[in-house]
This record gives sequence, structure tokens and C-alpha cells, in this order.
Amino acid sequence: MIRTTVPTSVRKGAAIAGVAGLLVLAGCSGTADAEDSSTGTGTGTTAETDAPSTGDYADGTYTADGSYQTPETVESVSVTLTIADGVVKDVKVTGDPKARETEQYQGQFIKGISDEVVGKSLDDLKVDRVAGSSLTSGGFNEAVASIKEQAAA
Repeated sequence: MIRTTVPTSVRKGAAIAGVAGLLVLAGCSGTADAEDSSTGTGTGTTAETDAPSTGDYADGTYTADGSYQTPETVESVSVTLTIADGVVKDVKVTGDPKARETEQYQGQFIKGISDEVVGKSLDDLKVDRVAGSSLTSGGFNEAVASIKEQAAA
């Protein structure tokens, strides 16, 4: 039996390349362009049918932060909602991306979120994918839950 030794630097390089490849693939979604069967669009909000509807929110502007896990880091977004009569009148989302890919996805999310939530009831507000960004919605939904608590009359 012939035994050859592979240098440690080559083994480490191959392992790092393999892990990096897995992380890149984990960030990809095979359903990025798939339609949401409930709305007929590739992005959207969904009604929370399990949650009771309260509907009693004080009008005003509220801000909260939400965080979410990516393959590389824990990211966060700050969400500001203006509420009138229980309906979202305005939304502003700001991000603080730590990874380059996150900057891209948060940017897409921020550009598309207004079309998804303005005019929607705060009770029915929950997004799952906005402009191809699905992870950012986790932080957004966390912030919305906090805003609901703040605005509860």
C-alpha cells in the first residue's frame, strides 16, 4: 500500500472552499420566482389566520427593530410604520447589513416593502418574501409584532 500525505494547507483550503460553497448555495432559493398560490404573485403579504384580530390600535408612528439569521451573520432592520384607523399609511425600513449579500437583499426588500404593506390592515400584516428577499422578512415581521404591542390601545 502506497501512502501519500496531502499537505495541511491543501486540506484546509479544500475544506474552506467546500464550506464556502455550501454557504453560497444555502443562501440561494430554488423558489425565488415561484408564485404565491394565495395571492398569485411572487411576493406578498399573507393574512395570519391563526392570530385573533384586535383591530384596536392608536394612530401614530411607531418604530421597532427586528433581527434575523443569515448563513453568515445575524442581521437587523429598523421598521417605522405610520398607522391610522388600524391601517398602514406609510412604512420605512432601514438596514445595517454586515455581509455583502445582505446589503443586496436588504436593499431589494426596502425598495419593495411599501408596495406590499401600505394600505393593509396592521392585523393582517405578515410578509414572507419581498422582491426576492425572504430572510429579511423575518426581521421585519419581528419588528411589526413589537409595533403591534406598542400601538395596542
